[in-house]
Amino acid sequence: MGHNSFGSAFTITTFGESHGEALGVIIDGVESGFEVDVDALQKEMDRRRPGGNPTGTQRNEIDKLSILSGLYEGKTTGTPIAMILYSTNQRSADYSHLAQVFRPGHADWTFYKKYGVRDIRGGGRSSGRETSARVAAGALAKQLLAKRGISISAGTVQVGNVVAVKRNWEETDNVMHCPDREAAGQMIDLIEQVRQEKDSIGGIIECRINGVPAGLGEPVFGKLQALLSHAVMSIGAVKGIQFGDGFAVATMRGSQCNDQRTSEGFLSNHAGGILGGISSGQEIVFQAAIKPTSSIARPQQTVTLANETTTLVIEGRHDPCICARAVVVVEAMAAITLLDLYYTAFGRT
Repeated sequence: MGHNSFGSAFTITTFGESHGEALGVIIDGVESGFEVDVDALQKEMDRRRPGGNPTGTQRNEIDKLSILSGLYEGKTTGTPIAMILYSTNQRSADYSHLAQVFRPGHADWTFYKKYGVRDIRGGGRSSGRETSARVAAGALAKQLLAKRGISISAGTVQVGNVVAVKRNWEETDNVMHCPDREAAGQMIDLIEQVRQEKDSIGGIIECRINGVPAGLGEPVFGKLQALLSHAVMSIGAVKGIQFGDGFAVATMRGSQCNDQRTSEGFLSNHAGGILGGISSGQEIVFQAAIKPTSSIARPQQTVTLANETTTLVIEGRHDPCICARAVVVVEAMAAITLLDLYYTAFGRT
């Protein structure tokens, strides 16, 4: 895996900056002869795009996906697939006042210390907009996994102190992609309240994966949960991840936590579908903690390039809560990881 690449048998390399001419992804290792549903790819892009969700940013970016290579008559050729998203709603001038100051909570300071230079236009490569390229690759990976009977779905299960009680995954057609309609409404109300207060709020996204055969993942360093963690934690807004019962196991006993099994199958799934770092054949379940959006229109202390303390108010079009738009990104990284492991274990047939 390189600095901008992920995977081995199914490899993606993303490129582009937040306010550059375009963002994109090059995908290598795809099987040949697979008929791609291009419309379905675009629908996945629409789930993430700015302006596509009322709880998010008011900036409207079309995110029209163009496929430059790797397909012939709608089918994969086995050669690298290049996908690109041209930027259409850039307002780089909105960031000119940040040339001499670092935004709190962002990667401005660390990028500057590492590279000696930074892209002030929305953070460049550190921007959440980079995830649009991942969604494009993940959308293709989902189609290739579906061919093998593997499905991935995620949803917002918590925003602030509003927690989803139900898990009706057939009801995630609300703007929060929440499996609890009543909780979804409360989440939306809370996000609007936070927006009015010129603040932001975090939450939790739950992902469920079905149809994964037993045997994916390697002992020791290649554990399935380790690889999924790497993938999901590489999303900028994610600050934590847990599988199955997660941190709750700290208060459990072995008699409660062990997933016992009879001749008819497992009696529970506290482990979240992974035992010893290898898929058990059960549903894989994990949750990712999403931080509050760093850009808020409230005065915050920071420093200038000259290391002088100053106060900064970040204006612009920002998400008061990133969860709704991040759901599809979590799904995408899970799909990319699983397809890479599937190709490695079982080949491309």
